[in-house]
Amino acid sequence: MRVVARAVRARGLQREVSRRRCHPQVASCSADVQSHDRHRKCYPVAEPRAEQWRCADSPAHPRSLHDAHQSFAARGLATSADASISGDEYKAGPLAEYERRIAAGELKSGDEYQERTLMELQELYENLMRDGYDIGLEKGTPRSSQRNSGGGWLFRHFMPQSKKPSPRGLYLYGGVGTGKTMLMDMFYEQLPETWRKGRVHFHDFMLNVHSRLQRSRGMADPLELVAEEIAEESILLCIDEFMVTDVADALILNRLFDHLFKKGIVLVSTSNRVPDKLYEGGLQRDFFLPFIAKLKERCVVHPISSPTDYRRLTAAETGYYFMGPGASETLHKLFIAELDGEEAKPTTAEVIMGRKLKVPLAGAGCALFQFHELCEMPLGAADFFGLFKNFHTLALDNVPIFGAHNRTSAYRFVTLVDVMYEHRARFMCSAEGTPKELFDKVVTRADAPPKTKTRANLLEDADLLVDDELGFAKDRTMSRLTEMHSKEYLKEHAEAHMSAEHPFSAVREA
Repeated sequence: MRVVARAVRARGLQREVSRRRCHPQVASCSADVQSHDRHRKCYPVAEPRAEQWRCADSPAHPRSLHDAHQSFAARGLATSADASISGDEYKAGPLAEYERRIAAGELKSGDEYQERTLMELQELYENLMRDGYDIGLEKGTPRSSQRNSGGGWLFRHFMPQSKKPSPRGLYLYGGVGTGKTMLMDMFYEQLPETWRKGRVHFHDFMLNVHSRLQRSRGMADPLELVAEEIAEESILLCIDEFMVTDVADALILNRLFDHLFKKGIVLVSTSNRVPDKLYEGGLQRDFFLPFIAKLKERCVVHPISSPTDYRRLTAAETGYYFMGPGASETLHKLFIAELDGEEAKPTTAEVIMGRKLKVPLAGAGCALFQFHELCEMPLGAADFFGLFKNFHTLALDNVPIFGAHNRTSAYRFVTLVDVMYEHRARFMCSAEGTPKELFDKVVTRADAPPKTKTRANLLEDADLLVDDELGFAKDRTMSRLTEMHSKEYLKEHAEAHMSAEHPFSAVREA
């Protein structure tokens, strides 16, 4: 009976969503007149405290997935994967998908940190399903910020206003491998395909912004034009790995998101850092601080502090990571073997904004570089994105231990790993040490040992790299390097590239 009741409630919501699609004037007039005040009381928008984001008469935050079922079902939403809906595409939300994956053995149960995060995502999912039309999520409909532009003063004064503020988004932060990206993607995939929504990595997002700015030169406020273009494409914007290290990005973000939030953007993002720690110690950070305030106002800030690094649980004992004597020779032999008889030769890869990247040796979708040819050259995320749009496998020779002497190279290597991981590319390398040993000399200011005056300690500390951004980023990089050599990741890599429209010829599992 419980399953039937959920299915009936889900169908009721689906009929309401369909009715609002087919008869928008009904949604914007009679529904708003009758229940606008009640809805605003239940779901205040952009309040400074997350505790005020729920109905005054609703129960306290659910303690478990079972309690969450009761809470969400009581509000008329299906929270079970077996409440299937016919007709237009409708999904029950991230909470039900999470349960389905646990039941199918795809995920482990019992992670209370992930469960609490799922409840926040489910709450946002409900708000968006309720207000999707009003805030312009449906493609082909005007956005909320574009409505009520005409009709005269009398009409606007006496008739109900259909312009509706967007609900607050979510900013998920926590340690590496805790499942932030997986949960955000689960939420994103449950939302209708017909919506204005976008999912992007932070590096890719900023590259896209800079590219749009180049095309908007000469405009009075090019950032407002860029924000208008982004809002027209995506009212819901999911950004993975929010990490600000570049002064140009820091100066842009405040004004850009000021425009985006005014245009009704709902932001969902993941990060390793709490908002107050973003761009900490960066140049001209005072200009960046207003962005942090806007972020905290427009997003519920939620920690996911699971002590488990799920990437390391699946780490393979062997992979394509070679160390010690003969590591470089082994890497070269493996690279040649991966070409399946195709000749390796130099080539050039096209990257964004008209740039070109020279590739020393390439063939069959694989590229071979010496470390200094990628990470000691004036290259950035744009070049790396271009590289992995042309190649599915990177062989990198002689990755060094990082310290004060090669700080810039360490930053480039971290960015390279991020872009490679985002593209599900395969990584083969020879290195001076394990992923952990590569970053042993990189520490945050809080973890830096006190300076000593003895000669031995001065020599030992000479190459210590004290850098907050790298100190936080290194855990993510070590975790990803470990996962990228796991059987599960290599299987995902093969499936991703073999299923591409133009599959590479040399992709196969380890």
